[in-house]
Amino acid sequence: NIVTVNNLLVGEVWICSGQSNMEWKFKKTSNADEDRPKAKYPEFRMFTVKKTTSPVPLDEPSGSWVVCSPETVDGFSAVGYYFARDLHEKLGVPVGMVHSSWGGTPAQAWTSVEGFGGDDELKGYESVAKENLEKYADTAPEKPLGPHTASSLYNGMVAPLLPYAIKGAIWYQGESNARKARQYRTLFPAMISDWRAKWNQGDFPFFFVQIAPFKGQPAEIREAQFLTLSKSKNTAMAVTTDVGNANDIHPTRKQPVGHRLALAARALVYGEKIEYSGPLYESMITKGDQVALTFSHVGGGLVAKDGDLKGFTVAGADGKFVPAKAEIKGAYVFVSADGVSKPMAVRYGWENVPDVNLFNKEGLPASPFRTDVD
Repeated sequence: NIVTVNNLLVGEVWICSGQSNMEWKFKKTSNADEDRPKAKYPEFRMFTVKKTTSPVPLDEPSGSWVVCSPETVDGFSAVGYYFARDLHEKLGVPVGMVHSSWGGTPAQAWTSVEGFGGDDELKGYESVAKENLEKYADTAPEKPLGPHTASSLYNGMVAPLLPYAIKGAIWYQGESNARKARQYRTLFPAMISDWRAKWNQGDFPFFFVQIAPFKGQPAEIREAQFLTLSKSKNTAMAVTTDVGNANDIHPTRKQPVGHRLALAARALVYGEKIEYSGPLYESMITKGDQVALTFSHVGGGLVAKDGDLKGFTVAGADGKFVPAKAEIKGAYVFVSADGVSKPMAVRYGWENVPDVNLFNKEGLPASPFRTDVD
């Protein structure tokens, strides 16, 4: 037989995955009407994996490549689109995005049975995945597994992509694991390691979005994501404290999210000499009744956006946190509070909907944090 294939491109291919904020379609974003007419990129291709669960790893994904155009962009991942658009425009080479996400799903569903690694914290997920794998090794289940089931989405929507060559992955998820944020400290790095092992392309870049402010999302899930940066190499995190919506878990401003993920790729993968992250807490030094905080990714310098710094609290030996005064002095942020003569710990943005304004001069927001991580 002869098979003829036309209009092939060779370029940069990235995976975009996660739950609803990654699945969020371009047409539902605040910039859609303005940006749709400009979405004429014949060398930007989009592939959306059909939603599929499976008790066993599948071989072939369901979906097809589509050329990006004003007529096709509406149904694609908005974060994936803005990320790829920025890369395509900066690099001047073809870009392909493979979109594999499912709203409302937890990270354990995106992890293979081997990915749980026998970890005590994750053994419940591992046992479920193993049981399903053994039970349905030869026949399909009477009804599909639910998308919350351990390994079900890895099997149905990640395994079929192997061993397709990719440059890296972007990820927006965590909302569905917020009630077990401490466990996510282990689960999320395990999932990243799992994908890298399965793709067998080394520690490929894995860039993720820190959960946006929302009344139902606690600070602990953002902390778990922040801590993942030090646990998983070749990662970066896009902070979104300034583009959330207290009353909507799906903020519609997705362009800044894709842009910040693209900054990480441009700097860490493609070698541009640019700042790609907002300030990240590094250390604290106590000086009398003040605490001096240091940060990485200060870029051109620390700034308080639109007024005095806000969002800081401090506690003494009694562990009671009170609102604090914070001031930028060079590369440091000095924090103090009346009545706290010997500060022991500082927190920043430590609430479901943080009201914060520490940025670097590149316009990238600082991640919430606490110095008293337990």
